[in-house]
Amino acid sequence: MTNYHLRMTKFKSVRQFFVVLCVLYALTENAFGQTSPLENQLDFVEQTEILSQLIFNGSIEQKRDALLQIRNLETEAASRLAVPALRDDSEIVRATAAASVVFLPADEAAQNLIPLLADKKPFVRREAASALGRVGDSNAINSLLRILQKDKILEVRNAAIVALGEIGDAAAVSELIKILQRKPQAKEEFARRSAARSVGQIAQIIQTGEIQVLTPKNFLPEQFGLIEQPKYPQLTEQFPQFRPAIGALIETLRNPKEFPDVKREAAFALGAIGDEAAIPILQANANDEDYYLAEICRESLLKITVAVNRRMIDKVKLP
Repeated sequence: MTNYHLRMTKFKSVRQFFVVLCVLYALTENAFGQTSPLENQLDFVEQTEILSQLIFNGSIEQKRDALLQIRNLETEAASRLAVPALRDDSEIVRATAAASVVFLPADEAAQNLIPLLADKKPFVRREAASALGRVGDSNAINSLLRILQKDKILEVRNAAIVALGEIGDAAAVSELIKILQRKPQAKEEFARRSAARSVGQIAQIIQTGEIQVLTPKNFLPEQFGLIEQPKYPQLTEQFPQFRPAIGALIETLRNPKEFPDVKREAAFALGAIGDEAAIPILQANANDEDYYLAEICRESLLKITVAVNRRMIDKVKLP
């Protein structure tokens, strides 16, 4: 606390000194998982002013705690306070700031985060990629694809794979499929799983606007009404990027050397795409000894059935 007390001479009044003490006390409370009384003690202007001062003048730990507090506020105004910390000398501060600016407007958040993908520190690049996934702005697609293609650190590439799925742009599908087309290797298990998952998420976002978190979602829904109606009954017509994805995902399910989690995500992705070509392989795995894989295959078959029925209805409606 000695360095901290020296810094207190920079504040203009006893009231400001007290406010800073309240902020730091609240941050300390949060570090131990307790509920912060900060919102009840300070008005928003005072709170943001002091958080901003801590980001500029605090120690690394104080900056980090202030950024965590900003993230927890989940507001655009609070996220704006974190922007200067993206250029801090400390990699820990830069990485923490990446997660704290995600509540800015999507295009603005992406504009601020994309430069961090070129940071010298892998930890910062990884956190920036993860934050871009949360932001969900398509302007980050090309930068994330470059990370996927060129970054030497596996964890950074993995973060880019996950982020591409969360953004939900079909432009990423071709590069993600390349990962599945490689032979399974233990070091790439997470990358393969995430690639299959991301292809499915991209299809799902395009079709329903939702990102499914659980796989399987409903453990075999009892009614077709529980399956989301696809926006595009024939997804590959509007987004031809998915055509080669179907074959790669089918081969993933067929491969006896493939990892179980990768097979599950491949089955999910085939259901999200909704193409009839996947029916035989999904039927073949619908009673697999892997209970989760079997349930996902059944759910995916239902999704394809819904898409097929929708196509038939649309054909009847045509003059």
